[in-house]
Amino acid sequence: PWIKSFHIMAVIAWMAGLFYLPRLFVHHVESGHDETFQVMEERLLRVIMNPAMIAAWVAGLSLAATPGVVDLSSTWPWVKFCGILAMTAFHFWCAAERKRLLAGVKRSGRTYRIVNEAPTLLMIVIVLAVVLKF
Repeated sequence: PWIKSFHIMAVIAWMAGLFYLPRLFVHHVESGHDETFQVMEERLLRVIMNPAMIAAWVAGLSLAATPGVVDLSSTWPWVKFCGILAMTAFHFWCAAERKRLLAGVKRSGRTYRIVNEAPTLLMIVIVLAVVLKF
């Protein structure tokens, strides 16, 4: 129960960052206050998102390695794992996008609004896979 609790808390923190960082990108490109948003984006990524992602991975892999917790012959753990890999790829895309913004390369606010839906869709797939065990 301790590892599961830690995993849930880490995932919540990670998801909060994944939901919020693209919204910061929207405001960054539409407001013209580059310096303010650069600080906010960097701190969110470095202080919250990166540690939360690492903690979620460590706790999740610990759970998966615990005998009797995950049946690897089922489909749901593999669906969840693919969702987590996609979520991790999105995390790294956000980190790369922050560096692009620092370099002055900006996409439209609309683009960031659209990509902001990715973590929500991935979360739905992951939660349904775990709860429904399909």
